[in-house]
Amino acid sequence: MSHAEAPHLFRQPKAVYAVAFACVISFMGIGLVDPILPALSSELDATPSQVTLLFTSYLVVTAVMMLVTGWVSSRIGAKRTLLVGLAIIVVFSALAGSADSIGGIVAFRAGWGLGNALFIATSLAAIVSSARGGFAGAIILYEAALGLGIAAGPLLGGVLGDISWRGPFYGVALLMSLALVATTLLLPATPKPATPTSLSAPLRALRHRSLLLMSLTALLYNWAFFTMLGYAPFPMELEAMQLGWVFFGWGVLVAIFSVVGAPRLQARFGTAVSLYGALAGFAVVLACIAAFPDDRAVLVTCVIVSGVFIGINNTLTTQAVMVISPVERPVASAAYGFVRFIGGGLAPFAAGQLVEATNLHVPFAIASLACLAAIAVLTTNHAALRRADAGMDEDAHADREAGEVAGEVADEFGGAPGAIDDFETADRR
Repeated sequence: MSHAEAPHLFRQPKAVYAVAFACVISFMGIGLVDPILPALSSELDATPSQVTLLFTSYLVVTAVMMLVTGWVSSRIGAKRTLLVGLAIIVVFSALAGSADSIGGIVAFRAGWGLGNALFIATSLAAIVSSARGGFAGAIILYEAALGLGIAAGPLLGGVLGDISWRGPFYGVALLMSLALVATTLLLPATPKPATPTSLSAPLRALRHRSLLLMSLTALLYNWAFFTMLGYAPFPMELEAMQLGWVFFGWGVLVAIFSVVGAPRLQARFGTAVSLYGALAGFAVVLACIAAFPDDRAVLVTCVIVSGVFIGINNTLTTQAVMVISPVERPVASAAYGFVRFIGGGLAPFAAGQLVEATNLHVPFAIASLACLAAIAVLTTNHAALRRADAGMDEDAHADREAGEVAGEVADEFGGAPGAIDDFETADRR
């Protein structure tokens, strides 16, 4: 981006701000329910493992939808996919707030996951299509929305959850309704790709060794990540607002190290070494939780500090998948998202079951071991990562697209890079 464009970075069309606002609310959903998990357990007479199904239904549906979002958006266009996703989120978040049983909330949370997958898969493409200042400017705006949403989600969940556990669900429904109206009115129609995406392409892509290994690494990491995110609130025994502040601190560190820390570490040490360090650091944090799960001070400190390692991992793993994959980036995105969120979806429920069958130490110890296992899997892909950092493909040939991926943000769902490509392909035609 030139110096002449820089002053216009935040002087954007209204359509850009409408989508960016929706992005903030969508990213809030990642940590929004954490502060109300204990309240749901006590007020709805549900066990912690039943409550963690809020994560499981949401993430498993998201994982499966990763296989079809490209198929849908390549046929109806980014704007329509975006609006359908927003409408689904509005309906199912409101229904979740109206439910009277944990089973109902879990079911409606699954519908929320469907909408969020469709929305996230196309939101960055919509920003790119309308933003001034080029691709770099659009990325910065998207990063700002991501950081604000991840940090603010737990805090909003705490504020509204302090009033009622229904508050966060109704809050999302209201805010997303505003975003839906604004996006409908302000966002111009976006072009469809000339070639529709095959429904089976993501699964076929997993036959490539480099993509499969990165996806398995992400699966193990996400098992650890969502064990902490989905179960750590229970042993803390804090009120909703207090939990909101804890996860706000966590979210701030996730945002900072996703946007600032990860690129700097990557530039200095390379992708592989930076990921080894971040995964090892997260393993240590989880081991501390496993050793002292009844010590509130240790729990709070470890959860907040984990934001450093989670931010680094989210960004560098997503970038590595995009560079290392021998298939089109939209397809790689979908395949990677499917595998990683299967692990993330099952982990919280498994944690609850393990605590009921054994004790509080076990799920966090397993999560720590999952991080170490992720390092072991990643080492088998070290040479490919080194070649990717050098701008070469898996056959050691110059990769002209490698530089285009450096600096991309992790969208938590693995869909944004593919959405950009869908838009740019259609635009060139």
